[in-house]
Amino acid sequence: MENITEKPTVWERLRDETRPIVLYGMGDGADKILRVFAGRGIRASGVFASDEFVRGHDFAGFRVKKLSELTAELGEDLMIVLSFASQRPEVLEKFYELDARFDLVAPDVPVAGEGLFDRDYLNAHMEEFEQAYGLMADETARRCFTDILNFKLTGEIHYLRGCETAKDEAFQKILRPDAAEHFTDLGAYNGDTIRELLSYTGGQYASITALEPDGRTFRKLRAYADENLTGDVALVNAGAWSQDTTLTFAARAGRNSALAAKGVETPMRALDSVLDGRPCTMLKLDVEGAERKALLGAAQTIRRWSPRMNIACYHRNEDLFDLPLLVHALCPGHRLYLRHHPYVPAWDVNLYAAPN
Repeated sequence: MENITEKPTVWERLRDETRPIVLYGMGDGADKILRVFAGRGIRASGVFASDEFVRGHDFAGFRVKKLSELTAELGEDLMIVLSFASQRPEVLEKFYELDARFDLVAPDVPVAGEGLFDRDYLNAHMEEFEQAYGLMADETARRCFTDILNFKLTGEIHYLRGCETAKDEAFQKILRPDAAEHFTDLGAYNGDTIRELLSYTGGQYASITALEPDGRTFRKLRAYADENLTGDVALVNAGAWSQDTTLTFAARAGRNSALAAKGVETPMRALDSVLDGRPCTMLKLDVEGAERKALLGAAQTIRRWSPRMNIACYHRNEDLFDLPLLVHALCPGHRLYLRHHPYVPAWDVNLYAAPN
């Protein structure tokens, strides 16, 4: 991985910045970034939102303003800290326009887990990163791996644009679904990935098994299945885990949730228990930071059926090395491909695995 940058990290730049620093966006991402600011002595000078979302409200002690209002007060020579995520083309285009006009960074803060992806973190895990990088099966995956690392260190979004690929490429060249799939969807949400899969198979499949923990979302999944799916379809209102159990989360069983003493009790299932030996030819995991646990709970299924896999690889700092190494240990005959689909920050980074 000789291409990893030696430039200052995003946190080093923000710490040493003398120009005004303003946050673009509100919500959980901005809260996380401001907590890092407080711990590292970084001072924000303002918060702005897209013009249509400015309604005279406050966030984190700042009056939320339009960018034009902040530049009138602070001048054009400022640093913008992107503080929310999007994959919508029109929003991404706005990001790119701001990046061309201003000094813009998108600090990497983990969706799940603790700690920051900074130079100390990279150096502490360099051997593991090198091992995972060595498992990548093609040049596109290797480029993606180094570009994602560079983005996480610097916050510069051109690294994300440089390694984007369309999902069509992954489905058509790596996963190659067909009409005889036994598809298992862990973190099925409202059925969006099932719809995506079926668009490549002409709506055909052998069986579908889907797990979704959130009750409201599960009802949407059920409604979709009732209207569109027939035959061997099993929907389970539970999260994916290493064993069958019940866990308590501080919030809902989804993004930004965390294990806690009090909160929402959520049933969790191991895929090996759910399938109980039944076939799985394609496996998707997007379980909000529980991917390692879910893979361990699917170990027997993976070893027996060698499914092609589509695994979210961005929720935790360690996902970029930990998940490839675990998948390789479970099925050493699979080829591994890392892909980033259009999203800022580095969300929708997926690990695809397929037998030789």
